[in-house]
Amino acid sequence: MDLRNRKNEFAPRPDLKIWLDGELVPAGEAKISVFDHGLLYGDGVFEGIRSYNGKIFRCEQHVRRLYDSARAIRLVIPMTPDEITKAMYDTLAGNGLAGKDAYIRLVVTRGVGTLGLSILKTACPSVFVIADQIELYPPALYETGMAVITVPTMRSHPAALSPRIKSLNYLNNILAKIEGQDANAPEAIMLNHLGFVAECTGDNIFVIRDGKLQTPPTSAGILEGVTRDAVIELARKRGMTVEEKDLVRHDLYVVQECFLTGTAAEVIAVTSIDGRPIGDGKPGPITKQLMSDFHALIRAE
Repeated sequence: MDLRNRKNEFAPRPDLKIWLDGELVPAGEAKISVFDHGLLYGDGVFEGIRSYNGKIFRCEQHVRRLYDSARAIRLVIPMTPDEITKAMYDTLAGNGLAGKDAYIRLVVTRGVGTLGLSILKTACPSVFVIADQIELYPPALYETGMAVITVPTMRSHPAALSPRIKSLNYLNNILAKIEGQDANAPEAIMLNHLGFVAECTGDNIFVIRDGKLQTPPTSAGILEGVTRDAVIELARKRGMTVEEKDLVRHDLYVVQECFLTGTAAEVIAVTSIDGRPIGDGKPGPITKQLMSDFHALIRAE
């Protein structure tokens, strides 16, 4: 098969506009140089963000995390947080998404540079914003829950590259995703170098045991998810005990409920792990309550 013939198979819709370094341009004209270190080395940072009814959900938290990631890799974003926020709203408006639900991808690259790793030989970083619709999982899975597996690919060692940095290099997650897809699992659970549960390839994980909500701590090698934080807040408002603690695979197998959280995924139940049913094999009552609470929250904020 000539793969070049598949170039347009997943092309963006022709009327999509991209905010790129201060301008809204048609998607087909939004170009990043092949010498940009974001492409050459995965040197850059990004955020995946939701808007509901035209309002960006937890915008300040997402923008703060973007700047934290950038500072951690010594990347100077050539815009203020307010300018970044305006760029996202301009992109929503430019794509007819003002007042609607949408997904935003906000990216900052290191910029054009020489064929070498030095950040001292790069030009001004590029910033671009994509705003479009997204469907991470089929709607039916939100009703039935989904089966996931644990995979051999470990989460990156935090002493090598902190998982708290949302960088453009997602190869670790991609390799784990491939392993999950090879097993017909829509999502995969990654363990850290100590054998503790870290997170999924694109989502944080929660379990419920004896009425307590448990989730891996940041020390396990996870990204501090914005949706994760929101769900923890909602659970505490309901008087639930929330524990951030190390979990092993055995802990996953014996819980009453399990669910995942993420900006794109929102909140989705897990009903099977490594072929073992969770609870009665259906989304549990606490999971469904927190899903409902989250949907109410995103409409209220």
